[in-house]
Amino acid sequence: MLDQLEVIRKARGLHQAGLEAACSARQREGIRLLRRGMALLESIHPVAAEHGDEWLVARIRLASTIATVGSETSGAVSAGLAGLDAIRPLLDEVSDPWLKTDLSGRVDHNYALLLMSAGRNEESIAFFDASLEHKTAALAAATDRLPVLDGFLNTLATRGLAFTRLGEVGRARADLSEGIEIADSNGLRVQAAEVRRHLGILEQRVGNVPAALRVHEESERIYQQLEVMTPPLLKQEQARALLTAGLADEAGSHLDEILPWMLEQRSVARDLAGAELLRASAALMSDDLELARSYAASARRRMLRWGCQTCVANATIVGLRADVQEALRTNEIPPTLTSRALRAANGMPMPRLADQAALARMLAVRVELRKGKRKRAAELLARIPQPGRLTSVDYRMLRRLCRAELAVAEGDKTKALAEIRAGLTELDRVRDRMGGIELVSGTALHGRELADLAVKIVLERADAARLFGWTERTRAQSYRYEPVVATDPELAERVGEVRGLDQAIHQAQHEGHPTAALRTKHAERLREAHRLGWHTGRWGRPRPVARLAEVAEELRERALVSFASSGDDLVAMVVVDGRCELVRLGSAERAAESARMLNIDLDALAPDRLPAPLVQSVLGSARKQAERLDSQLIRPLEALLGDRGLIVVPTGPLFAVPWGVLPALRSRPIVVAPSATAWLGAARSTVSRARKVVLVRGPGLVGTRGELDKLAMHYRTARTLAGAEATVSSVLRALDGAKLAHIAAHGAHEPENALFSRLELADGALFAHEMAGLAQPPSQVVFAACELALNRIRPGDEVLGFASALLASGSRTVIAPLSRVGDEAAAAAMDDYHRGLAGGAGPATALADTIAVDPFRRPFVCLGAG
Repeated sequence: MLDQLEVIRKARGLHQAGLEAACSARQREGIRLLRRGMALLESIHPVAAEHGDEWLVARIRLASTIATVGSETSGAVSAGLAGLDAIRPLLDEVSDPWLKTDLSGRVDHNYALLLMSAGRNEESIAFFDASLEHKTAALAAATDRLPVLDGFLNTLATRGLAFTRLGEVGRARADLSEGIEIADSNGLRVQAAEVRRHLGILEQRVGNVPAALRVHEESERIYQQLEVMTPPLLKQEQARALLTAGLADEAGSHLDEILPWMLEQRSVARDLAGAELLRASAALMSDDLELARSYAASARRRMLRWGCQTCVANATIVGLRADVQEALRTNEIPPTLTSRALRAANGMPMPRLADQAALARMLAVRVELRKGKRKRAAELLARIPQPGRLTSVDYRMLRRLCRAELAVAEGDKTKALAEIRAGLTELDRVRDRMGGIELVSGTALHGRELADLAVKIVLERADAARLFGWTERTRAQSYRYEPVVATDPELAERVGEVRGLDQAIHQAQHEGHPTAALRTKHAERLREAHRLGWHTGRWGRPRPVARLAEVAEELRERALVSFASSGDDLVAMVVVDGRCELVRLGSAERAAESARMLNIDLDALAPDRLPAPLVQSVLGSARKQAERLDSQLIRPLEALLGDRGLIVVPTGPLFAVPWGVLPALRSRPIVVAPSATAWLGAARSTVSRARKVVLVRGPGLVGTRGELDKLAMHYRTARTLAGAEATVSSVLRALDGAKLAHIAAHGAHEPENALFSRLELADGALFAHEMAGLAQPPSQVVFAACELALNRIRPGDEVLGFASALLASGSRTVIAPLSRVGDEAAAAAMDDYHRGLAGGAGPATALADTIAVDPFRRPFVCLGAG
């Protein structure tokens, strides 16, 4: 008898080990352990009567887990459901009522899980409901509540995920919020982190990417505090959110952390291939084509073995894109590239993979055009279907680009520009549908090639006014939206549901599941959103692009210099005295290199108390680079500029130039803007009559306490937030309605999507994106921390870091450093600047005087309007 009891205990131990292996993405190992446990139980059947319940419970648990994990590993969902159905009669044989209730809850939970994996989310809800009823009853009668509570939370969170997939945002949020509250109040920290992961998925689905990133960071922080490895699934969700935001480098870093571990642990092919495909996408966005190819090929091989046709197609597209991008860049086109793309397209099952097949054919179109085979390209392009209402923005933009490039090949540049204009209008509509600035999330990436082609065409005509119009049309899209706060919670919920259903439909298509019910619900929610006033202004009205005449009128005695480049040709459009002049400035690459070297030198000069010989050496190099930039960018414009105040609209790497260090611009009031449209909006904004001044000091800064105390002397009624008081919510509340805010905090600039730059405050990151939610943003913001330096600029990106969201959400002026600044230099510069402001000078004038004292150690710029 003792031997039978020992066998049951060993089987229970194998069940626990199998569960742990499966939950750690080692499903095959888990299945082996579970089957060993089942074999042990079968070896002692029939069991003695006194051990009947224990044997039966162990068998039911093992069989339930084998059915679930085995189905997930093999993809045979119907077999898993049948296995669970076969278990149900055994539940009636369990004599202990509590055990019977507990086991019924487990079986219903697993049944619901399998239905979800088959895309039958609506059906899964009834089984989750039944499971929660059983688990609630089990909780009420349990002597040890925590293990039962763990299972209850798992079911609650998973039902929340099912609601997420169904687009039921309110019900999903209710489940997940309840789960977090229960886990936190009972000290179940690992469970709290897991429920937060589900909440992060929901936030991303509804378009609130900053909230998703924050929730994922909270989860990760819990694991770190517990000294537990962050689960790969959480890292993957973080990477997915970062890719949605266009932050490819950060997404790649997250995936690089987990991929070696997943390989070592021999994770399920599906999970590993999913992570590799994400990594390939991140590499493609980062222009690391070899890495993109490698990971795409590996993901494709794994997915072929797994049998997911959609995943195979997506991996194929990423690999083709890398090859086509390299071929177009180098003009070295492999002879089989077109046939490979078309073979891939023809091999994709229709209609399910129609979009992927069309993408492959569009890549073939671009290759054929580069080879000069215009007729063949036109024949292929004619087969590309019109996009539907839910077709991805990527598909739409690539189709427009193909049509524009074909028009150029046919010599019809007017038609090409019309296609580009239509494509950018479509992209605008996508942004508008997202709610303006509230969800720009990297969409600027999709229009870049269209914009570059437009500038190339117009620049060939040397028409300054027309080039000005096109550059305004294509740059700095984050600033197109007027800052309007959404005040209708019902509208906000409907818009969130529409976005969630968009994602749900794409996921169902990806997995080969029916979408009719989701599309019907999407149409209903969209009608409700329109009825409630979506696009009437409460979600951010798009500003019209500034016209040359109105910019010239607003300039008055000042001049505006807008830089642009095409290939290696750099030009400046100078707007002065009501006219626009085009000036060619030579090599864009040479200017970019000088800007990069100057930035390196200024970073090297930043530390306080450097040895004098080192200062002289680095200062000599910095002066040399400043002279080169001055000679290339400013002196050819001197006859047009005179001694006027200046508005500068940089391009690409020129955003990293601290203009006040250039010899010809010393002591000149200079305002830097992401576009003339953004400058015009800031210049015409009402100057706040508020008197509130806010001083913020984030954690971990050295030497800023005295700086803020000194600044407080200029502003006797200033509110200071420092230490534990400088939380995200308290800083946002304080900034709302302020006339002036001075912020000293660590931060990170995100060149891939400026709206996801962040400040580190006492309780975590404040994303620049969140500034758009302020009812009345501060009129002027001053950043003093060197960590916000903009030293990773990428051409074509929207690159003003944390300042971008402030300007886009209605702040008039932002003062920020473009390179590292030493503590002493920053404190002295800020004292001089605020003294100038207090003396009545405008921001641009006060900053010009401040920089002139010590230009190379005060690389600040005035952004927005001066």
